[in-house]
Amino acid sequence: MRRALHASVGSHGRTSPNPSVGCVVLDAAGEVVGVGATAPPGGPHAEVAALRQAGDRAAGGTAVVTLEPCAHHGRTPPCTDALLAAGVSAVHVALRDPNAVAAGGVERLRAAGVEVTLGSLADDVAAGPLRGWLHRQRTGRPHVTWKLAATLDGRVAAADGTSRWITGETAREGVHALRARMDAIVAGTGTVLADDPALTARHPNGTLAEHQPLRVVVGHRDVPAGAALAADDVLHLRTHDPDAVLDALDTRDVVDVLLEGGPTLAGAFVAAGRVDRVLAYLAPALLGSGNTALGDAGVGTIADIVRLHVDEVHRVGVDVLVDARPARTGTPATSRATG
Repeated sequence: MRRALHASVGSHGRTSPNPSVGCVVLDAAGEVVGVGATAPPGGPHAEVAALRQAGDRAAGGTAVVTLEPCAHHGRTPPCTDALLAAGVSAVHVALRDPNAVAAGGVERLRAAGVEVTLGSLADDVAAGPLRGWLHRQRTGRPHVTWKLAATLDGRVAAADGTSRWITGETAREGVHALRARMDAIVAGTGTVLADDPALTARHPNGTLAEHQPLRVVVGHRDVPAGAALAADDVLHLRTHDPDAVLDALDTRDVVDVLLEGGPTLAGAFVAAGRVDRVLAYLAPALLGSGNTALGDAGVGTIADIVRLHVDEVHRVGVDVLVDARPARTGTPATSRATG
């Protein structure tokens, strides 16, 4: 299952609105004969890709998959049909599919005499590339990750507005890798006017990554001609309402959103309860003045403080990365169809 999870990481950011799934196929002797991950929409799902590698050796073998094989016909035929046609005798599934349209693969496999087990590494899989997709199925809106880079005293820029570079090179490389796994990057017009960011995902040598997320500007002010975000492929949403932003992105099948705006935009999303994950890169440095990472977030008293649950803390070069999420639960919504 860890190998299947690792395979799904490679397709993260390229499969939306479908889930990023990984699959490993073992032959009857337990030897790995196929590894697959979900292709972009219209392409083969993870199970089909792994079975193609395995060929005839899948017969009598085992499939290990991060998400329940689909049982419906979307852009591609059901994965359960492919598993049954291949003659596998057992399937190990980490998570059940919460989508009512696609679910039912476990029951179909069991009815055909295939041994099915559930729950292997379920927590790890739920926190991996499927995290945003599961959130969208549960809440009906894209998953928002707020990324910030700040000093230990919470400053994102000096008093004169300069901010390059607060964090080290390793942290900046990590941010570009993160961008390459996102469906969209959102920044406010204030950040665009102050910093003229490109919001692209780049390799350490400066070349563009294969996958580029949708670049989104939020706010009523115009983006100056000649700015890095004045291109035709940039979406400009003239609103300050986080829900309006997420609704517009949802119609474009965006699953994972990276919020890279300044303190005003971040404050609006936090106040609206629309930040689902916080990735805070903290530099061992102090500024004492200058812009703070978060603006008005609707917290008027300590009783309204936004508490976070820290999932992980990492050293990233000279900096520290805190991976946290608000200590709240999402609102249930109608499941979405995938294919």
